[in-house]
Amino acid sequence: MKRIYFILLLISFTAFSQEIAVVKYSGGGDWYANPTALPNLIRFCNSNINTTINPKPATVELNNPDLFSYPFIHMTGHGNVVFSESEVVNLQKYLKAGGFLHIDDNYGMDEYIRKEIKKIFPNKELVEIPATHAIFQKPYLFANGLPKIHEHEGKRPQALGIFIDNRLVLFYTFESDLGDGWEDAEVHNDPIVVREKALKMGANIINYIFKN
Repeated sequence: MKRIYFILLLISFTAFSQEIAVVKYSGGGDWYANPTALPNLIRFCNSNINTTINPKPATVELNNPDLFSYPFIHMTGHGNVVFSESEVVNLQKYLKAGGFLHIDDNYGMDEYIRKEIKKIFPNKELVEIPATHAIFQKPYLFANGLPKIHEHEGKRPQALGIFIDNRLVLFYTFESDLGDGWEDAEVHNDPIVVREKALKMGANIINYIFKN
């Protein structure tokens, strides 16, 4: 019975295969940070890697049944994050059924989000994803793995993940600030080459979800 349930959920992902949503979470953190980031990334992907993603990302809470309408959900911010018990249960079902969560630490989120990830996967650890993984290979090659977009304290960027049956279901980008690089050019005044690097890495994430 459980297997049939998950098959039906996978079918629902197929039906809504070109939608992306921003996660609205509790705890006081600014879940709404980087408002121009995802629209710019979607525009870049639709123009350069032949996706047909809805240009306006949705907003979804993790305990909302609509979560299962989005194959890709994204969350970011600078502060506290708290998942309720019902959100944890729904997110577990979502990820096991084929959904994908990208978390982009926007400098200040790390100490909080790791605790919440542990709630979702109490028996799993975040693992560093090697540069040989498919998410760094196409359509743009990142031979050294996750790129560094903003320096902050100068720590190296880390791509961390959780796998279920060898499938990457949670992708956590730490000390990189990809979302800042996706924002409108005037927000951070990044050079074109830096913004393009961020957008291309974002396109690889999108490609991994929608085209694999």
